[in-house]
Amino acid sequence: MRHTRTLAIAAALTLAASALTACGNNGTTASSTSGGLTTITVGASPTPHAVILQYVQDNLAKDAGLKLDIVTYNDYVQPNKALADKTLDANYFQHLPYLKAQEAEFNYDFYAFPGIHIEPIGVYSKKITSLDAVPDKGLVGVPNDPANEGRALKLLVAQKLIGLKDTGDKDPTLLDIADNPHNLKFQEIAAEQLALSLRDLDLAVINGNFAISAGLNPAKDSLALESGQGNPYGNMLVVRTADKDKAALVKLNDLLHSDKVKQFITSQWPDGSVIPAF
Repeated sequence: MRHTRTLAIAAALTLAASALTACGNNGTTASSTSGGLTTITVGASPTPHAVILQYVQDNLAKDAGLKLDIVTYNDYVQPNKALADKTLDANYFQHLPYLKAQEAEFNYDFYAFPGIHIEPIGVYSKKITSLDAVPDKGLVGVPNDPANEGRALKLLVAQKLIGLKDTGDKDPTLLDIADNPHNLKFQEIAAEQLALSLRDLDLAVINGNFAISAGLNPAKDSLALESGQGNPYGNMLVVRTADKDKAALVKLNDLLHSDKVKQFITSQWPDGSVIPAF
């Protein structure tokens, strides 16, 4: 795992994953103070999570008595591990279905504040320009973690590319595909690698933040895009359950749900590739 503290985000507010380098972390806690400000160490995906946090740091945090130490991660596994081992005070990169799957697998004891934003997951291709042209026996890449794989499959169902068995409250998997009129083949790939693998696939279902980091515009480049209406995949601030009532963390969550942050999200991503969840 390679990560770096983010001290500043470029004026264009674009963070490239390839620019990340490794550095140490001293495991500060939300109770640490310096210069009258409480420092919170927050782990985040580079885009849009760290961009939103940097806006809070630059414009809102000081007046609330906070200082954000933002640490960026390229994957979906390390931020929860770092939160569990107290390297981080909080993380901001995941939605509730993914968190529940991680808690079940690793026995984490975490608390999730309400959703802040949604990055619609989308279907992308370098080989076709319309889902009407999906080739028979085409190769489709989907995220390899259960929550996002299920989310990807539901989007493919909505596009009538596949049909699924009724799995109730459980996330569907590739084994639950009941109807496959194009005889599509599926490859499970780490979510952060899907955009890099796109040229080797006929289709890929890519999470919004990784699409943005790869230079894709979800609203313009996707062949299909998840709807934000009633979407359960709002990304949220997550903390250890024992810390959920700490004043500094509650303040940070309040700032992330402020009208100013909502306005920033809609102005920074006017194409709808990132939308407020509150």
